[in-house]
Amino acid sequence: MKVFDIPGFPNPLRIRIVLAEKGLVSNVEFVKVDLPAAEHKQPAFLSINPTGTVPVLQLDDGTYISECTAITEYLDNLDGNPTLTGKTPKEKGVIHMMHKRAESELADPVGYYFHHATPGLGAALQPYKSPEWEGRVEWGNRQRDKAVAGMRYFDQVLRSQPYVAGDAFSMADITVLAGLIFAGFANIEIPEECEALKSWQANVQQRASVRNPA
Repeated sequence: MKVFDIPGFPNPLRIRIVLAEKGLVSNVEFVKVDLPAAEHKQPAFLSINPTGTVPVLQLDDGTYISECTAITEYLDNLDGNPTLTGKTPKEKGVIHMMHKRAESELADPVGYYFHHATPGLGAALQPYKSPEWEGRVEWGNRQRDKAVAGMRYFDQVLRSQPYVAGDAFSMADITVLAGLIFAGFANIEIPEECEALKSWQANVQQRASVRNPA
C-alpha cells in the first residue's frame, strides 16, 4: 500500500497514528505531497483525489481511498479485529458520532480559521482558496471561537469518561488530538479551565502510536 501525505500535518498525522496502532507501518510506502507548493491542487494529484486533500491511501490493486474516516475504517478492519472504529453496533454508533463532533466542532473550525483568517500555508495556495469576500476574516475568527467552544465541550465529556467515545481509545480520540495539535500550530490555546481535556491530552500523548507515529 501507499499513503500520499506530508509528515507533520494534522490529517496525515491521524492516519499515521492509525497505522502505528494497527502495526501496519511496514506495510506502507509513503509518498510526500508538497502542500505549501500546492502540489495537491495540480492535475496529477487531482486525478487520484478530485477533492485535492491528503491523505490518500492507494491499495495494492490500484484502488484509491481518501478521507480519514474511510481510510481508518479500511485499515482498522483489515485484520478482522477493529480496535478504533468499534466492534458492536453501539460502539460503532457512538464512536462515529463523537468522531464527527471532533471534526465539526474542533478540527474543521481550526482549519477554517487557519486558512481564512491567517496567511495559512503561504502564497502558493492563495489562488486555490475561496475568493475574498467582505467579512471573510471575521468569519474565520468566529470559527476560532467555535473551536474553543469545541474544546470546552470535549472537556465536559472527558470529565466523566477516560476517552472521547467512552472507555476505549478510538478514532474519535485521534481526531480530537489532531485538532488540538493543529490548534496549537494556529496559536489557539486550550482554555485554562479545561483541566480534563489537558489531562486527557497528556495521557494520550504517552501512547506509543502517538509518540512514534508512522
